[in-house]
Amino acid sequence: MTQLVGLDVGTTGVKALALSPEGDVLARAEVSYELSTPHPGWAEQDPEDWWRAAEQALAALGGQPTAIGLSGQMHGLVVLDDRDRVLRPAILWNDQRTAAECAEIEERVGLTRLIQLTGNRALTGFTAPKLLWLRRHEPSTYGRVAHVLLPKDYVRLRLTNGEHAIDAADASGTLLFDVARRRWSREMLEALELDPAWLPRALESPEVSGETAAGIPVAAGAGDQAAAALGVGVDRPGPVSVVLGTSGVVFAALPAFAADPQARVHAFCHAVPGGWHAMGVMLSAAGSLRWLRDALGTGSGYDELTAAAREWPPGTEGLTFLPYLTGERTPHADPNARAAFAGLTLRHDRGALARAVLEGVAYGLRDSLELLRELGVDPRAGHVSGGGARRDLWLRIIASVLGLPIQRTATDEGSAYGAALLGGVAAGVFRDVHAAVATCVRTLAPVEPDPQWSAAYERGYRRFRQLYPALRPLEDT
Repeated sequence: MTQLVGLDVGTTGVKALALSPEGDVLARAEVSYELSTPHPGWAEQDPEDWWRAAEQALAALGGQPTAIGLSGQMHGLVVLDDRDRVLRPAILWNDQRTAAECAEIEERVGLTRLIQLTGNRALTGFTAPKLLWLRRHEPSTYGRVAHVLLPKDYVRLRLTNGEHAIDAADASGTLLFDVARRRWSREMLEALELDPAWLPRALESPEVSGETAAGIPVAAGAGDQAAAALGVGVDRPGPVSVVLGTSGVVFAALPAFAADPQARVHAFCHAVPGGWHAMGVMLSAAGSLRWLRDALGTGSGYDELTAAAREWPPGTEGLTFLPYLTGERTPHADPNARAAFAGLTLRHDRGALARAVLEGVAYGLRDSLELLRELGVDPRAGHVSGGGARRDLWLRIIASVLGLPIQRTATDEGSAYGAALLGGVAAGVFRDVHAAVATCVRTLAPVEPDPQWSAAYERGYRRFRQLYPALRPLEDT
């Protein structure tokens, strides 16, 4: 039996998925591991944990894969010596230790030139600032570096017995990649005094990056967001991917490279050869609803909260939630931004708080969509995924705030699904990525915008847009 396997190396565990050539899920497995936070703001993991989890997840699927595709958490730094031994725990995407190094990069390169080269500004999550931090704070380790990999690419190294490779989509998040030209940036490497010999070869996502000991082809794969976008059918301009996970993402395929002049959205290579994408990222989407559930006590489950939220009209009588519980990335790039409720009255109860949270997250997604429109994106629909996509009320709110029909897919398996499709292309099961998506991704009936709700949300969005600049001075007091 043909089995197309996707491996997603996430922050909390590895997910393995086996698909038929028609896109049906044959088997799934997940193996979790720990996150280490040795200091405030730090986030690290042992790369060996990823490999052990990947081995266990593949074994749990059963059967023999026809091909394997990889996806995983982006931006993480794995450093190896000249014998491919891990030198220190990996520094992850959500690690915040590199503020000084980000400032150094923007000073060395110049912000305008940095955005022209990489499509992005220097953010603490990216890979390049981590290398500069290592050089400054752990010089003995830095002096032994021979290879630099991202998380999923370390799993590739072990899976293929030694292949050093990365895909263009994941490489785009290192701040060392010339995104427009789809190659490592000599200018960035020279400006930051980094050795180009450390970097793996960069491939297009469906290319074969190597084989397992059993001769199974392994596709180059993609970073988690690009792979997830393929998994919901966003392989070309038209629909946008709307992710309602802990964080929130609005992701659009682009016909050509385009970067926001202020880098308020990310511009990366897509997992489609010769394609690009732009995405806005908000840090607390479904995470905001989880926070409210926990803050109100264990008796308030998600179903209970959304049922109470239904009792309130759109706009929640002027109550507005700013969802910056962990700072914000799009559109403000402000790690010190803070969340707030504004407009509270004696009438507002638990249901009102819940409704305001659902609406505030939708407004945050609207911020990203408006920036994508400035880049020429003309969205026709939103293909939604993530845990928050299970809330029908939330989808109706988002459709009305964004002014787009919102569609679930028949199979919501996240990045592992897109990775499996890339494996199918690498093995020749599909002609190309577009054929894989057309064959396997099926959308369900859309949730349409409600015209009456949309009118209320236009007023609500205007209130929302005024809150951040009004509250921003409080960060400095």
